[in-house]
Amino acid sequence: MGIHYVEFEDDAGVLRRYRKHPNGRGLVATTAKVDPSAFVDPTAYVDPGAEVHQHASIGPGGWVDRDAIVAERASVGVNAHVGRRAVVGRNAVLGPYVEVGEDARIQNGARVPREQVVEAGAEYHASGDDLRRLGLAA
Repeated sequence: MGIHYVEFEDDAGVLRRYRKHPNGRGLVATTAKVDPSAFVDPTAYVDPGAEVHQHASIGPGGWVDRDAIVAERASVGVNAHVGRRAVVGRNAVLGPYVEVGEDARIQNGARVPREQVVEAGAEYHASGDDLRRLGLAA
């Protein structure tokens, strides 16, 4: 039983190679770094240069774009998109259909509600409720 690859041609005509992640069978670019403990749904993608850290979860239809980072224990919801070079902090939760713009930052512990758009370059802050949920606020 060898490693199987899937190849796609991107918008620029460059051939990209993906492999199936052992935990979830989602497609991960060969130049992406995904921790073995992370879950990548079979319908999710992790693009070249992206990182998905320990115990993070990429849900059905989720897409982690080029050079983005999903930190430990973060969750990317159904059909959510993490834009290029965006960072999703530790324990952050992206709801279904969330769109995180290029170079945006989601603070540690923040919960982004469904269908929310986080503009390119913006920073989305955790609320007091989010921090209390994690035991980080009084």
